[in-house]
Amino acid sequence: MTADLHTRMTAFVDAVAAAMGLSVQVACAPIDDGTRVTIDGEGGELLLRRQAAGLDALQHLVNAVFRAEHTAGHIVVDCLDYRKTKDEELRQTAVLLAERARMTGERQEVGPLNPYARRIVHLAVAEDPGVSSESVGDAFLKTVLISPADSAARG
Repeated sequence: MTADLHTRMTAFVDAVAAAMGLSVQVACAPIDDGTRVTIDGEGGELLLRRQAAGLDALQHLVNAVFRAEHTAGHIVVDCLDYRKTKDEELRQTAVLLAERARMTGERQEVGPLNPYARRIVHLAVAEDPGVSSESVGDAFLKTVLISPADSAARG
């Protein structure tokens, strides 16, 4: 990932925020599986209204604009650490449901989730060899099923 791309991503998000009339500070940094664009400042609260629909839309827009150039994994746009906090809550929920599936032998469901959230659940579940996960549904929002690894054998 080049510093130039980070600079352009930061400038792009800054320009979108300015066009929305938001007074924010934007920064871009590499993370383990891609790039995190962070937005700070009181003006960012507007992006978090209605269950962070504005933040989701901005993340979608940034990914659409920079996807072809950004080859170092995923682009995550976060505002006031909202996504970081929600991602950790979702990971903990996935781990808890995976443990419940393993202990009870019963399939657990989480969702409906967008593709970004489903990825977090699948990665968390993949860390437990006693369970597996799959997405079901035919729309943008899908449900993730977490099943004991030996459930197919009982089938």
